Amino acid sequence: MANRRALIITVVAFVAVATAPVEGLASDGQYALATTAFAGVLWVTGALPLPITALSIPVLLTVFGVVPSAGEAVAGFADPIIFLLLAGFVLAEALQKHGTDRRIAYHILAVVGTSPRRIIFAVMLATAALSMVISNSATTAMMVPIALGIADRVVRESPRSNGGGGSVPMAEDVEEERAPTSPHKSTRIAEQPNFRIAMLLGVAYAASIGGVGTLIGTPPNAIVVAQLTDQLGYTITFVDWLTIGIPFVVVGLPLTWYVLAVLVYPPAVEDASVAREEARRYLQEVGSPSTNEWRVLFVTGITAGLWLLGGLGFLFEGVLPRPAYVTLFGGTGGHLFGMGSHQGALYYVTVGLAAIPALAIAGTIDWEDVQRIDWGTIILLGGGISLANALAATEATRWLAEAAIGSVAGAPVLLVALAIAAATVAISEIASNTAMAAISVPILISIGPRYAGTLGTSPTVASVFLAVTGGVAASFGFALPVATPPNAIAFGTGQMTKDQMLRPGVLLDAAMIVVTAVLSFTLFTVVWPFIG
Repeated sequence: MANRRALIITVVAFVAVATAPVEGLASDGQYALATTAFAGVLWVTGALPLPITALSIPVLLTVFGVVPSAGEAVAGFADPIIFLLLAGFVLAEALQKHGTDRRIAYHILAVVGTSPRRIIFAVMLATAALSMVISNSATTAMMVPIALGIADRVVRESPRSNGGGGSVPMAEDVEEERAPTSPHKSTRIAEQPNFRIAMLLGVAYAASIGGVGTLIGTPPNAIVVAQLTDQLGYTITFVDWLTIGIPFVVVGLPLTWYVLAVLVYPPAVEDASVAREEARRYLQEVGSPSTNEWRVLFVTGITAGLWLLGGLGFLFEGVLPRPAYVTLFGGTGGHLFGMGSHQGALYYVTVGLAAIPALAIAGTIDWEDVQRIDWGTIILLGGGISLANALAATEATRWLAEAAIGSVAGAPVLLVALAIAAATVAISEIASNTAMAAISVPILISIGPRYAGTLGTSPTVASVFLAVTGGVAASFGFALPVATPPNAIAFGTGQMTKDQMLRPGVLLDAAMIVVTAVLSFTLFTVVWPFIG
């Protein structure tokens, strides 16, 4: 009955948005917004399985003429990020198959300490640090199996509080809880220990926050810098961005840990010392890694190293001959194999895909292993990208951004920053953060000069302030699995329900909106005058 009511609300929401009087937006854009309302209600209510809702998106986009062909409606399912997600899932499967993730998890557990909350923070810190130099998606894919291995051992081996100082029975085995054929899967997922959920969400959220820290951490950062150079001739260097990004990591990471590990999912585990000793015993008993483990570690290490190298192309520009540079890092003007533009052999998606045949050649995975990955999450993300593409192509994203910003025109600059952050985060829950940044940043640059007087700075720096605020906020979408690839990867483990992500996600969305506005304003009024 609840699902039936949710479906009725979904249809009503679609019709209401599609027929509402709207100025400044063409009909295809309005139908794109209606499709967004349709998918958003279903994703939040769970009236349909999330991947099935994603599959309904290209149907609506085609039927209502939002896009001219079904081919364009399903283009999001072939987006490069989909294949990076696929590569990450396969790498994780290989790590799990040979117990490599368990070995890495036990090494971390053996040295971190005895406090469950400290363990969560240590894993989040490692994830954020990796995400500064490796793509958020790739970092999450590598860290999720490690986090699950740690959570599994801590939950199984440690005494837990029942509120009165006694102990309660341990949770069921992870393998049994994750079994896709189980008729009670949703119930078992809903009963997952807090520690495991906090670990998984901590990895996903830390990857998104860590990506803000450096210029190469996530695409919206690069979009902001590129747009400022193109439109204003204003340059933000790699080091300049550290001044902007690192404070967000320093503030955002502990805040996220507090929301997860203290407010929403406080671990029932009181003391992880038993698990730590068990981890040490396990490492002594199993001895050195097997041949297959070494092979998996080798392929994973090479992949991570190439991901890192691919993001450091600026260090080699002008050092390598131009054709060699373009072949490795991408660009125009000819490459080693011909003329024209080249994506670059070190493009992170290409590197990730190359890892799959490398694992197969090494004899560490087979096709049956690949079939076990979570294809539903891949479909979910594909639908989200298709929707984001439609919103951008029909100018609906631009219309939303202008409406949100226009509503606070002439208001105090801090209120404007709050409005920008709130609108960006809200839209990024449905639309791609990259697409959102690409559409909104030029708008923010154009309206920046009107706030120069309020900021007490030049029109150019005012534009930089608004653009950076919007670009940073685009990375903060924590409530829905479709919001970011890290969210999708964590959800794809089958270890949580969408509601378990929604609860802390909404709190963090609200908190990071305030953090983004206040911290951006502080940086550009106190710090930036000395370095900008």
